[in-house]
Amino acid sequence: MSEELLILSLTAASIGFFHTLFGPDHYLPFIVMSKARNWSREKTVWITALCGVGHILGSVVLGLIGVVAGIAISNIDVIESFRGELAAWLFIAFGLVYFAWGLKKAIRNKPHTHLHIHENGSKHSHTHKHEEEHLHAHENMKKKNITPWILFTIFVFGPCEPLIPLLMYPAAQENAFGVAVVAIIFGFVTVTTMLTLVILASWGISFVSLGKLERYTHAFAGAAIFMSGLAIQFLGL
Repeated sequence: MSEELLILSLTAASIGFFHTLFGPDHYLPFIVMSKARNWSREKTVWITALCGVGHILGSVVLGLIGVVAGIAISNIDVIESFRGELAAWLFIAFGLVYFAWGLKKAIRNKPHTHLHIHENGSKHSHTHKHEEEHLHAHENMKKKNITPWILFTIFVFGPCEPLIPLLMYPAAQENAFGVAVVAIIFGFVTVTTMLTLVILASWGISFVSLGKLERYTHAFAGAAIFMSGLAIQFLGL
């Protein structure tokens, strides 16, 4: 490995790490959805990894097309900017819809008490939730299955802005090996950072009991994703 490629590889690793760390959209959606939908650790890991790989591959494919076709980096930046706008608005829309659904579910699932008076004059009461009693298992499974694919679709559209310039330098030297090394290192560090943050945060949150607010977890998740979309769109995170 040449000195230039070594420096570029270290740059790709550091940028991949900090780009992920300071981009809450890379991990926050998985943390809150894992909590709200009670995903197992294994399911949380594979969904996060799948979305991370899709996120990286989207920019790698675009970058390779630009390299092969000789498209100027400024033109690719325009496409990446459009993809970023689209991903941000998809996050905003999904978060807002999920928040509304979660709020409606929480209101319908509000615990309430029924008082029963028997003929002998004795009284007793019990508390229950209609939502839990009338929820069918197959409907619940369907809702659980669609969410990961929505997230995956959004992440495929989401660009990795720092990756394209990193790919362009070795490509300009006609070094296919260098392009592959940079892409693999950047992708590995990005996905590994995503998984580390998601696993640690999900583990920590598992010890938190929301008590009466537990039924609002879906609404909280939707609000967090909505705020992530706003951060991407208006703060450039």
